[in-house]
Amino acid sequence: MNAQSHSKVNVLAQYWVVIPAYNEAATIRDVAWRTLRQIKSVIVVDDGSTDGTAEALVGVPVAVLRNPTNCGKAASLWRGFQQALAAGASGVVTLDGDGQHAPEDIPRLLAEAIRHPDHVIIGARRRDQRHAVFWRYLANRVADFWISWAAGYSFEDSQSGFRVYPASLLRHVEINHEKLRSFVFESELLIEATRAGHRSLAVPIEALRHPGARPSYFRPVLDILRITRMVGWKLLSSGMNPIGLYRSLCGTSSCRPSKLHGIAKVGQLDAHTPRLRVAGPTVRLRRWKKPLGSA
Repeated sequence: MNAQSHSKVNVLAQYWVVIPAYNEAATIRDVAWRTLRQIKSVIVVDDGSTDGTAEALVGVPVAVLRNPTNCGKAASLWRGFQQALAAGASGVVTLDGDGQHAPEDIPRLLAEAIRHPDHVIIGARRRDQRHAVFWRYLANRVADFWISWAAGYSFEDSQSGFRVYPASLLRHVEINHEKLRSFVFESELLIEATRAGHRSLAVPIEALRHPGARPSYFRPVLDILRITRMVGWKLLSSGMNPIGLYRSLCGTSSCRPSKLHGIAKVGQLDAHTPRLRVAGPTVRLRRWKKPLGSA
């Protein structure tokens, strides 16, 4: 291994993966093993599952955190973030435990995270795949519009849970992560990231359906109403952000270094972007102090 490759492996080892899981026994073991082939530092947060999700991970070398009751996706992500940061992570990859995200795409997202260390990297699903369930697609597009308005730039897939967050954002952001805000949390995190100066960058991914996976917990009407209410308060507090409305309607995006922070689209890796398939050396799991309310 040459010095340049060794340096990339060391950088990869500083990233952690957080997988929130609620009743994912049918898929979580496969997702965890495939994730470990890409990066060795993995946290699964079992959110009070009743189907044996944690037991399905016996023998898999991941850190398993268990919520004693179902606290919601937001609380699970938040707990995983704090544990990864405490272990010294320079960034956190999030993906769902139901198999809809391919862990094999992690190197593509991390390649962009390394090139743009202060960006939020979003795995954006192809629009034709998002069309598969019309009402969910419509709800997602409504959410894209509201979040883009509040953030001031256009988001292609604001509801994708496959992301890379820089530690510089996670250390300073404070967002309500109670159970009722489970799907609001990830949307608000995009808005707050943009307002704090962290631009976003989209990497196209495939949306998958794993045989035997449970139905989505996303409720198109109720969760979009909650997201809209959150965005409404943010818009009222910022004078309705008319410039942001104009940019969202025009689909304006930006990746230029300026005071304007937006989203850029990235295609397949080019010849100058290394395909980061080496997971790097195993990072020893530390003994963390249990946060309040942990099992």
